[in-house]
Amino acid sequence: MSIVTTAPKRPRLAYHHHAGAAPTVIFLPGYASDMGGTKALALEAWARARGQGFLRFDYGGCGASEGKFEDQSLADWRDDAVAMIDHVEGPVVLVGSSMGGWVMLLAALARPARVAALVGVAAAPDFTDWGFSQDEKMYLLEHGRLERANPYGPEATVYTRRFWQSGEANRLMSGPIGFDGAVRLLHGQADPDVPWHRSARLAELIRSPHVQTWLVKDGDHRLSREDDLALLIRAVEDVVP
Repeated sequence: MSIVTTAPKRPRLAYHHHAGAAPTVIFLPGYASDMGGTKALALEAWARARGQGFLRFDYGGCGASEGKFEDQSLADWRDDAVAMIDHVEGPVVLVGSSMGGWVMLLAALARPARVAALVGVAAAPDFTDWGFSQDEKMYLLEHGRLERANPYGPEATVYTRRFWQSGEANRLMSGPIGFDGAVRLLHGQADPDVPWHRSARLAELIRSPHVQTWLVKDGDHRLSREDDLALLIRAVEDVVP
């Protein structure tokens, strides 16, 4: 486990970096997730086997990184992803899962000369808009904090006014998204959290002509079954020169 210090006001971030051939593949977790998930570990094993550079990390306030989760915002986590890009040399390929797909796009726009390709897994840009009811949005604005039952664990998922407002300030799906590299968007059509048509719409908005959307008819949100992981690895191999 290593620690890198980002901007002075950001927590110190935990990460694992396996040096290897360029481009370095960087995995970006989803909301309230960490770098120890099935997809991140499967990609790390793949990268080690072929000598590919790979980095996985925890956003500030998540996993092994310092900071309090409820103090973080989407823009903060974008800055953490940019810090990871800046920490390695050469081109990178970003792999973003769920909210990590939103962070992936924001980081690519912040470092256009460094990001060679993108792979999204149930990418969820703008979910502060379409992922909350009007009542939930009003509750967040009034009370500053919202809890939801978590289908993936025993503890409730917490959202804050700070995170929600940062998300609204960084929405991307209202017009063209200026990225020109290769993009692969994987999505399960049985995803109960992020409708698969969000990836289809995202593919339309990304400026690059090198965009493909890969749908898994019985795939859920996580896409972490053995066949799903094989598809993810294939998608990464598809965009790594």
